[in-house]
Amino acid sequence: MENDSRPQPDQPAEPRQVYIARPVVPAEQPLSDEVKRRHAISAEKYPSLNLSDAEYIISAVRRHPIGMAAPVILTVLIISFIASVLINFSIIMNALGIYAPPPFGTVLLIGLLLMAAVAVGGYISIWIYTNNRFYLTNESVIQEIQTGLFSRHEQTVSLENIEDASYYQSGIIQVLFNYGSIRLSTEGDETTYRFSYVANPKEQIATLNNAVEAFKNGRPIQYNN
Repeated sequence: MENDSRPQPDQPAEPRQVYIARPVVPAEQPLSDEVKRRHAISAEKYPSLNLSDAEYIISAVRRHPIGMAAPVILTVLIISFIASVLINFSIIMNALGIYAPPPFGTVLLIGLLLMAAVAVGGYISIWIYTNNRFYLTNESVIQEIQTGLFSRHEQTVSLENIEDASYYQSGIIQVLFNYGSIRLSTEGDETTYRFSYVANPKEQIATLNNAVEAFKNGRPIQYNN
């Protein structure tokens, strides 16, 4: 038998498996001393906020004091009315034709308890109002929302997801006292976030827009702190 000297077709190569080793956890980027310093200051000043290792506060926005006017005025008026009734109790009884009124000591105790309850209610209203806060960090916007004495929640929006940030003022009172509302809208889910009674809203929105632009373009955020 003669050997077949014709060239044989190339045999297909067997498949090979290539393994590439990579770390399970991506390497963390080193933080500058300035970022560490700002983070430490923010964490100490705002311990209730859950900040990342590289996150720090740029602006802490609180509500304008004018929003406390209504509960303060209402509380003072009610307490003044109760006090006036106590002071003129005998005159009021005579004017109503009541010649056997209840003991003044009992009426005084009830009046004092009512005034204390009104004062506590006014304080709680102001406490709830002032505990609604809005924070701008170098990574996100954090809003602390206090709706009741025991009702509180927090909203966090990444600067990357903010599509539009604007403010508006309605009426001569808001313009004269320079307060208004901030409005944020996000990409994707089209959620809108609002924060009312913001002092100097135009300046706050300018700071926020600068932070969003710097974050999306990978530039350091400049601010005066």
